[in-house]
Amino acid sequence: MSRGFRRSALIGAGLATVLAAGTAVVACQSSGGSAAPKLSVADPYIPLPATPGGMGAGYLTVRNDGGADQLVKVTSPGAGSVTMHRSTEQTMEEVGALEVPAHGSLNLARNGNHLMIMDWSKQPALGDELELDLEFAKAGTVVVKVPVKPLTYRPGS
Repeated sequence: MSRGFRRSALIGAGLATVLAAGTAVVACQSSGGSAAPKLSVADPYIPLPATPGGMGAGYLTVRNDGGADQLVKVTSPGAGSVTMHRSTEQTMEEVGALEVPAHGSLNLARNGNHLMIMDWSKQPALGDELELDLEFAKAGTVVVKVPVKPLTYRPGS
């Protein structure tokens, strides 16, 4: 083989590698890796607290038809404190953020991830609605009106 041919072959192979890598990067970006989140909230509810003035739990589903995001904070003008928690079979722990996967959902449900609502500004009653301001890392704040349901309520029942 001539030195010129070998050099041309190496340059061609290198160029092909660079082009293939660039194509892979473009494909990853267009598959939703950096797409903006498209969030909606479904089935929100708060079971009536069992004791007057007691803590309440908040449940809802965040659906995402776009890129990944995180729920980073929850506040309410009707409560002094709203915290995010993760439950396992034996413990409940406060968390600083909850993942909202790309083209997926974050479920806040009994015996799993949920909200704890404390220091109500007024005692909740059946049928009341509590405003929750859900703050996401990328999508910003989503305001949701959450109805107070019977303690035994289950969505779809």
